[in-house]
Amino acid sequence: MSKNTKYLLVSLPTSISSSNARDEAFGALQASVVKDSESVVPFTIPEFKVGTLDALVQQADDLAKLEGACESVANKVGDSLRTILEGDEGKIAQQKTVNDSEYGFTSLQCLRSCILEPADQYLRSFNWNKVKYRADRPLSSLIDNLQKEITSIDNDVKSKYNQYNQVKTNLTALQKRQTGNLSNKSLASIVPPKLIIQDSEYIETHLIAVPSQLTKDFLKNYERLSTWVVPRSAVKIDSDDEFALYAVTTFKKYSPEFIHKCREQKWTPREYKHKEGGKEEEKREFEKVSKEERKLWGEVLRLARTNWGEAVMAWIHVLVLRVFVETVLRYGLPLSFVCGLIKTTQKQEKRIRDALDNNYSYLAGNAIGRDKKGRVVKDNMNDMQVAGQGSTEYSAYVCYDFEII
Repeated sequence: MSKNTKYLLVSLPTSISSSNARDEAFGALQASVVKDSESVVPFTIPEFKVGTLDALVQQADDLAKLEGACESVANKVGDSLRTILEGDEGKIAQQKTVNDSEYGFTSLQCLRSCILEPADQYLRSFNWNKVKYRADRPLSSLIDNLQKEITSIDNDVKSKYNQYNQVKTNLTALQKRQTGNLSNKSLASIVPPKLIIQDSEYIETHLIAVPSQLTKDFLKNYERLSTWVVPRSAVKIDSDDEFALYAVTTFKKYSPEFIHKCREQKWTPREYKHKEGGKEEEKREFEKVSKEERKLWGEVLRLARTNWGEAVMAWIHVLVLRVFVETVLRYGLPLSFVCGLIKTTQKQEKRIRDALDNNYSYLAGNAIGRDKKGRVVKDNMNDMQVAGQGSTEYSAYVCYDFEII
């Protein structure tokens, strides 16, 4: 899906047509925006159980907050997919599908008849999922179920992704110990055991990684760096493009001073204690963590793929409830309205809204003014707010915009 694609869900009363017929009303909506939109398709919204006016006003506010939460979760799951697939947009797009089966991903029925489709196709052929979200239940119950579902999706993906990140961090550290330079890589396969003085009461061996450009300075000054450094004890063990590794012997009593002075000279003391079989143990640890990382990568990918579709589905169902509640509050009962899904771009959106304002501002009565040329005056609209719309710009008709990234 293009990053510039934007959708508008617009609800209008059938009274915009002379016959009060749904088909004619939708045709009028379509005609008013067809020049600036990629497509306008009917969007079916069930008729839900309507409670009291006070309940509807509260539900409008609750749904506004819930929609923001759904969008946030869908975007976070999408970010997890982007990270796990290293930003490969082609692979990411393949994973971003919505399961249009009524039974969900994990059921036996889904295995037999699972319908995976891109979000745009899902929107264009949207049908309310009557199994997951029973339309005959009260609005408060539907809102509560959707809230629990989106919270569960967020927690599941976050937990698994954090688990993967921890293992990935551990693997990166192990890889660094295998492939880094002498200032940070493992020394198990580099340092000969005979060079390390062990179990001495008075003296000990220090391993110092010295930057290549400072080796002459090191050899010239290490004996005078602190008290009681054993003369001529420096032994070069290994070197790479950046560092040379030396073993130096000092008296234990003055070891802290020597280590401190090494750091002041930008020489890197390496902590190392010879362990029999240490090299083989590190290899086994690396293989174990690598295997765990690959396993968790697959689990995160599957979970993120599934839950991105589930989050988008929940989000669209919340939007449907928002449109329905706002339609009841705006146009009253008995309900007779049409809803259309307008696909457009960020650049074209303003022209579409202007066209809708010019055609349907009369639905707000005297609440919206016009200038001498008959154009809608935006200042009047900006001063108004409707339940559930928060600080968004007021319009004479029901309209919600969204982007699925």
